[in-house]
Amino acid sequence: MTSWVLHVDLDEFLAAVEVLRRPELAGLPVVVGGRGDPTERAVVSTASYEARKFGIRSGMPLKVAVRRCPEAVFLPVDRPVYEAASAEVMATLKAVPGATVEVLGWDEAFVGVVADDPEALARTIQAEVLAATRLHCSVGIGDTTTRAKVATDFGKPRGTFVLTRDNWLTVMGERPTKALWGVGPRVAARLAAHGIQTVADLAAADPAVLVTEFGPAMGPHYGRLGRGGGRRTVDDTPWVARAHGRETTYQHDLTSPDEVATAVRELATQVVDDIDREGRACARVHLKVRFAPFFTVQRSRKLDAPTSDAQVIARTALDLLERLGDERPIRLLGVRAEMVPPEGGY
Repeated sequence: MTSWVLHVDLDEFLAAVEVLRRPELAGLPVVVGGRGDPTERAVVSTASYEARKFGIRSGMPLKVAVRRCPEAVFLPVDRPVYEAASAEVMATLKAVPGATVEVLGWDEAFVGVVADDPEALARTIQAEVLAATRLHCSVGIGDTTTRAKVATDFGKPRGTFVLTRDNWLTVMGERPTKALWGVGPRVAARLAAHGIQTVADLAAADPAVLVTEFGPAMGPHYGRLGRGGGRRTVDDTPWVARAHGRETTYQHDLTSPDEVATAVRELATQVVDDIDREGRACARVHLKVRFAPFFTVQRSRKLDAPTSDAQVIARTALDLLERLGDERPIRLLGVRAEMVPPEGGY
């Protein structure tokens, strides 16, 4: 028997849940995002596969999505419904005999198993999730978390795929570095500046070059990603939040100090509600501001003493904003409270 990591990823999760609620939407291009109004400032959370044929992707502004597919059905995000569906899926995974489940988000989890035939087990998991929730999933199978995560994309939709040390470079070697989990466009561009264009290039890269470019921690990390390295075991330790944040994209730019102050106080109040449920005070305040048309800045400050006072958090955020000395209209504001560690640490 061999240990395996399975990456279970629900297909078009939010859109699929909405189709279950509204069967008449089956086969139509469905876009979930914001308040479901494509004339407002908001982004796509999930698009159905039918919508993706028009080039609609997660993170795309709704205004762009509706131009690409005017006939798409736009729906608002309904968090409680998705959370309930996710909980049912995760409970199904945790019921798999001998499985260790590491929840990554609403729609994905690592599942650690010991099996002679991991593909058969993956198909069994797909069938059990479908029977319990009527939702389809894809399963990536690997000997590390990295390989399992990357494998899932090759199995979509509703399929399975296996990536191990034996076929990693055969499958991934000629692909660009941004095809790797954890390598975004900016990191890929920095790698390209050193002639590292493909996964195979990264796997064979000089460690000294990576350390010089990314530092002693991240340099070796990116080298391991190129080789498909990662954890070989799944960690089911309950996740403990380090911070809670709230942000809002405003339908009309904030232009007056009073508007900005009111918005920051509202966000701070929401954040305090979140950290009060954790029972841990705020030790550091983070501010995110996006000026019109689309210039984003983030700042933070450690507090003199931990607090759960929304007024203190708001004043700190406003002071961080004032020190930027930027009077352009504001499109987005975010306030995040980094909490004191729990007893015993993380």
